[in-house]
Amino acid sequence: MQITATRTESLVRTFMARTYSWMAAGLALTAGVAYLTAQNEGLAQQVVALRFPLIIAQLVLVFVLSGLASRLPSAVAGLLFVAYAALTGLTFSSLLLVYSQSAVISAFLTTAGTFGAMSVLGYVIKRDLSAMGRFFLFALIGLLVAMIVNLFLASSLLTLGISVVGVLLFAGLTAYDTQMLRNLALSGVSGEMAERAAINGALALYLNFINMFLFILRLFGIGGGLGSSDD
Repeated sequence: MQITATRTESLVRTFMARTYSWMAAGLALTAGVAYLTAQNEGLAQQVVALRFPLIIAQLVLVFVLSGLASRLPSAVAGLLFVAYAALTGLTFSSLLLVYSQSAVISAFLTTAGTFGAMSVLGYVIKRDLSAMGRFFLFALIGLLVAMIVNLFLASSLLTLGISVVGVLLFAGLTAYDTQMLRNLALSGVSGEMAERAAINGALALYLNFINMFLFILRLFGIGGGLGSSDD
């Protein structure tokens, strides 16, 4: 019994390590592409000009990955994830031109700390979070509606509220997704299926991280102002 429990825990750790490795690689690629693009003025201007087609391409990729990751070969799913992370880096390059360097760094560190804490919480907590899935779905829909409404109202107070709710929502989703991934690993997933699941899980965690980062960055921008005064 002890041997079985030890082996199960080892399999869970291996699966989670694989998932977080994919996620970390995606974040590193996004950050690298964003930085290099922002440093190249000509390329940065082209990205701004093509921003909407790039965003559409991102949406297509993320929907394909989310919907077909469990059926795609792991190599294909991995390539699509890498392509999505690179595209995100291109669109994120504009953030380095709008926000100050200190705001971006502070937001990233804050996001990393929050994400890490919520991931640990989701991994070790005993309470079953599966019932929270529907709540998170409706909360996400409500957040999207509020963001669309604010495009017309342009209310600074609503922007602040949306940013705070966004941070809390994606922090909660991080804990939720982490527990779901741990439960998946405990079910005994292995081989090719485990690799596909790891990539799909990495995508979910990656999306939680970058969305939390965007909302936190907006809060830092509201608090400290925009611009590139540190450059």
